[in-house]
Amino acid sequence: RFVIKGSLAGAAVYVAYDQGLLGSGTQGAEALKKAQAALPPAIQEWTSYIGWELPPTPKFDFSPSDSWNKGVQSVMSALSVAPTRACEYTVEGWKYVKDLVK
Repeated sequence: RFVIKGSLAGAAVYVAYDQGLLGSGTQGAEALKKAQAALPPAIQEWTSYIGWELPPTPKFDFSPSDSWNKGVQSVMSALSVAPTRACEYTVEGWKYVKDLVK
């Protein structure tokens, strides 16, 4: 059992690496575009073979690399202003405590 599970996991990692999913963001985006192009016809063929009828898949425009880059930029922006904001909040806190003490 362990050998079978290990070989399946290894094969999954190899396929992911071979398709470019473990590479850069642009390689991942290209792999996603390939999958979006190849998957619907394969599913349609499989469902027609079985005799099922599935609703059409929704179309959406999503770029993982753009989303990733936007997220990284947001986090880095927040980290870059964190020391300044911490000082501002500390000054406001001290003012508030001083006002309470008076």
